[in-house]
Amino acid sequence: MPHRTLGIDEVAQYLHLNPIEVERLVKDQDIPFERRGGRVVFRKIDLDAWASPRVLSLGGRRLADFHQKSLGHVPTLTSEEGIFPSILKPEFINPSLAAKTKASVLREMTALANRTGLVCDHSALLAGLEAREKLCSTGLPGGLALLHMREPEAYLFESMFVAVGRTVQEIPFGAPDGRPTDLFFLIACPDPSYHLHVLARICLLAETTDFMAGLRGAPDAQQMYDCLLAAETSALNKSFVSSRCVK
Repeated sequence: MPHRTLGIDEVAQYLHLNPIEVERLVKDQDIPFERRGGRVVFRKIDLDAWASPRVLSLGGRRLADFHQKSLGHVPTLTSEEGIFPSILKPEFINPSLAAKTKASVLREMTALANRTGLVCDHSALLAGLEAREKLCSTGLPGGLALLHMREPEAYLFESMFVAVGRTVQEIPFGAPDGRPTDLFFLIACPDPSYHLHVLARICLLAETTDFMAGLRGAPDAQQMYDCLLAAETSALNKSFVSSRCVK
């Protein structure tokens, strides 16, 4: 529901913050909000547009902290449990996308997602990806992009999944480091509680493992899949040990 509004406590739960942190963001005008009759409210569509770029910009301790906090709002997962075995299959991976432009990447990744059999409306998915990219690029430093809709729409997907594509050649995608992109993840999360956590999980892999080099060197979809699962296990082990060592 694009026009749904949330209160401070609901926003705190959704963004894995505490209410005091949300109130500070409002005071600093660092989050989109409205005042209605003296009450602060947040439109969910604006919040989603604000939240995902924020997650993509996190790094270091802030990323690790957000990843851990967001895990607490996904009750079916533990701190040592991988996501990808349940949402990714080798057939959801295309190691040789022919796309040469941003627009063609979005079309080819939508087609790949559609072949999973889990997309209810591929035209709406493509439109959602295009709308999200118009806000700002989902490209990250190092040649990785995390494609997702501006707002997760439950009706578009039969269940949560991730599709992965590797282009034959690097293409300009608007990454903050100015470098081209060749690795693309399409994230389809009908459950909003998972959406930001999956973004954080992939960012954590990018920061703490060499999985991007592994994906680039893998000769086929099966080995790309194996590389990703191994990287997730490694990242979670590092994260778990780190959290245990923090006093």
